[in-house]
Amino acid sequence: MQTLFQLVLSLGLMISVSLGVIGWHPAPVSAAPIIPNPNELVQVVQEIESLDAMRSGLASSLEGSTEVPTMQTMKEVCRPVGMRAMELSQEHGWQVKQVAKKYRNPDHAPGNPHDQMALAKFDQDPELIGFWGRATVDEQPGTRYYRRIAVEASCLACHGLKDRRPQFVKDGYPQDLAYNFNVGDLRGMYAVFIPDEIQHTIQNAVN
Repeated sequence: MQTLFQLVLSLGLMISVSLGVIGWHPAPVSAAPIIPNPNELVQVVQEIESLDAMRSGLASSLEGSTEVPTMQTMKEVCRPVGMRAMELSQEHGWQVKQVAKKYRNPDHAPGNPHDQMALAKFDQDPELIGFWGRATVDEQPGTRYYRRIAVEASCLACHGLKDRRPQFVKDGYPQDLAYNFNVGDLRGMYAVFIPDEIQHTIQNAVN
């Protein structure tokens, strides 16, 4: 809990600075500039930390198990994380995705240059946990938050050596790239997009 508090606090204090350094682009002169709502940005961090804690907690159920993971295991351990990401998107009007360069589910492949650059940034700096940036998705400008997903020991049951992957993975994911990981490796990231129109709605509601 202390770690979460420190992360939220530090990221909250750095929001204005990081948006300027990473790429804050003001709106055209004809339109009122959209200033990200600090409270919403802090909420993004809190929700993603909770999501990652869920992922870690579910994966820990595999530790010490002698049973070979099956499709049912994936439904119980992995699917709830994806479902929660979808719920966050629906609840807040954000776009929340899991993205990885070495993906298993093709839906998690980097979908744009922003994702590719963010993954490269995490790859180059193993100490980097999360950062903010500006982006345009489907012609909508907005703010993006990226958060590292690290490989834990429990992940290796399905993401370890290629030859030791569970049979359901070999059969169901012929284009699988998510293997040969070690503990501490970059597994991927959470990518959250907050459209400016959502922030504009919030600003109007509080003004």
